[in-house]
Amino acid sequence: MTRRFLLAADSEFCTTTAGIFHSGVIALCGFVGIFEFKEPLETARNRALEMSKMIRHRGPDWSGVYSNEGAVLAHERLSIVDVEHGAQPLIDEMAGRALAVNGEIYNHVSLREKLKQHHAWKTKSDCEVILYLYDEYGPAVCNMLSGIFAFALFDEKKRDFFVARDHIGIIPLYIGWDRAGATYVASEMKALDATCETIQEFPPGHYYTGRDRTFVKWYNPSWEHQAPTEKVSLQKLRTALETAVKQQLMCDVPYGVLISGGLDSSLIAAIAAQHRFKRIESGDTEEAWWPRLHSFSVGLEGAPDMRFARKVAEHIGTVHHEIVFTIQEGLDAVADVIRHLETFDVTSIRAATPMYLMARKIRSMGIKMVLSGEGADEVFGGYLYFHMAPNAQEFHEETVRKLFALSKYDCCRANKATAAWGLETRVPFLDKEFLDYAMSIDPADKMCPGKKIEKNILREAFPDLLPDEILWRQKEQFSDGVGYGWIDSLKDYANSKVTDEMMSIVERTFPNQTPTSKEGYLYRTIFDRIFQNPTACLTVPVGPSIACSTPTAFRWSQEFAKMDDPSGRAVRSVHLQATESV
Repeated sequence: MTRRFLLAADSEFCTTTAGIFHSGVIALCGFVGIFEFKEPLETARNRALEMSKMIRHRGPDWSGVYSNEGAVLAHERLSIVDVEHGAQPLIDEMAGRALAVNGEIYNHVSLREKLKQHHAWKTKSDCEVILYLYDEYGPAVCNMLSGIFAFALFDEKKRDFFVARDHIGIIPLYIGWDRAGATYVASEMKALDATCETIQEFPPGHYYTGRDRTFVKWYNPSWEHQAPTEKVSLQKLRTALETAVKQQLMCDVPYGVLISGGLDSSLIAAIAAQHRFKRIESGDTEEAWWPRLHSFSVGLEGAPDMRFARKVAEHIGTVHHEIVFTIQEGLDAVADVIRHLETFDVTSIRAATPMYLMARKIRSMGIKMVLSGEGADEVFGGYLYFHMAPNAQEFHEETVRKLFALSKYDCCRANKATAAWGLETRVPFLDKEFLDYAMSIDPADKMCPGKKIEKNILREAFPDLLPDEILWRQKEQFSDGVGYGWIDSLKDYANSKVTDEMMSIVERTFPNQTPTSKEGYLYRTIFDRIFQNPTACLTVPVGPSIACSTPTAFRWSQEFAKMDDPSGRAVRSVHLQATESV
């Protein structure tokens, strides 16, 4: 069954879906932390409350505050696990610690067994275990967690704080300092913009303590430092991804799947469709909260992704919903997208705008969590420029660079574009345990020289799960697949707003993080109107790109060196729908 609706008012949709969707509470979170402040506690507490309001869209279900002479933690909750309880900040009264978390800890049940002492549990929340693991293991808690997270913990007795972020930066986190030396952390930069003197992204895979005032890298996989040599096992690859998807279905509220019609999201959706049943005490199985699994796609009228997504949904048996947007609706949303994403990166804004519009519709149906396919291109070298990689060593090094930059690109987009409406996106391809295997594969097995299709081993691992036309479909950038007219219209709009004269003095106008195109100039102008802090722009990477490549890839091909456009169609030697000019 496919339901199709426009972003305009749709009374037919509202009536036909009545009673189908469970209207439970929402899922995602945001928090603000202030430490080492010298002002009165009441002043700091009131400031934290005002800052927290700026990220309430991330957690519209409930607000909570912890305040102490040494710290204030304000939390906005989107409840997904233990909906009735689990309000934050969480308090360990025995140890005198408070905790604010944005994230999901998938192995929280097994982690309870690693605790050696008695603890006074107050909730069934997956996050409460962090408090007690920290009590017993200290900073080693980070490596023990399987999940996505950013958290801030305050120790009343030691008057110290501990802040950490997940391995790849799937959950956003920023840190800043004011002129008086107080330290601030927040789930989104906008909460820090007017208060801090300096702001920076909290680095993924690191923790920070008030005592040492330094970032410590806790995530150190062996594949980061040397290319692996283990030949691929298609069965191990398949099992690892199925395990990642299955554990990320941990959810007590209605959820769905995103389907772009490409390989990555389609595989995640198909696996989720197979594992959407849960075992009950009698030994029988029952389907998750909804009677059916719902899937979603977005695009302009006639977009290539929509047609393929519909075929995937029919094949895996989901109730499918197509969100059709117009170019004008997309253009109208760009400023809001920049405000929520906190970036002026061209690739991110192109792709995030349709996702942002789609998320609003999904949230209106009572869904609080969706699974998506981000990360596969970084792990397996799926971007079309990987066809030009000169050898396995460089191929692997590029995948590593791409993975550790995701917090500024696809992770930022997937999280914030949906969090804008109180919707959580989970990304199984970036599961820590899945990465342990997928990145241990000999990069020679991943390479796609010449016309060999990218992500070949991933396709071969799932020959029975999808129709061949989906399984072997060529890579499309998401911003291309929603309709080729979308990117072309963005370029035209930017050309109408930014003149050649403006570009001739772009380095004087923007001496830091200088835009390299008219489209980038336009987005940077909007960004600077929203974010006033002079260090805010430094959180956004800038540089020429072709098909989402890094600068290193320009060495791989003369074709790259002549262009600056992140569209996959710019790779004329590979893309079947390549443009003649960019």
